[in-house]
Amino acid sequence: MERQISTVILRNAVVLLLCAVVFAAVTATASSSEATFVKKTISSHKIVIFSKSYCPYCRRAKEVFKELNQTPHVIELDERDDGWDIQSALSDIVGRRTVPQVFINGKHIGGSDDTIEAYQSGKLAELLGIKSSDHDDL
Repeated sequence: MERQISTVILRNAVVLLLCAVVFAAVTATASSSEATFVKKTISSHKIVIFSKSYCPYCRRAKEVFKELNQTPHVIELDERDDGWDIQSALSDIVGRRTVPQVFINGKHIGGSDDTIEAYQSGKLAELLGIKSSDHDDL
C-alpha cells in the first residue's frame, strides 16, 4: 500500500513538473515574441512612441512631435490585446515600465520629461535632422 502511495505521489510530482516546464516555455515564447515586436518596430520607424491613449504624459510627448511637424509611429498599448505583454517586454529592454517610451532612429530617448527636455534644448530637432529653434512653451 505504501508503495502505491509513493508511486502516485511521484507520478503527480512528475506531472506538476512537466506542467511547470511547459508553462515556462510558453511564457518565454510569448515574451520573446513581444520583445521581437518591440525591437522590429523601433528599427522600422524613425520615431516610435509606446503610449496609452488616456495618459496625459503620453499626450504631452506626442504634442512635441506635432510642434516639430513630425509624425511618430504610435503604439497605443491600451488598445491592443497584447499591450500588457508588450509593455513588459519594453520594460525588459529599457528598464522602465512607464509610458510613454520614445525612440528616435532606434535610440531610446526616454519618457515624457526626457522628450520635453530634449525638445527644449534642441537635441530632439538635431536627432531628427530638422531645423532647431528655441522651444520653451511645453
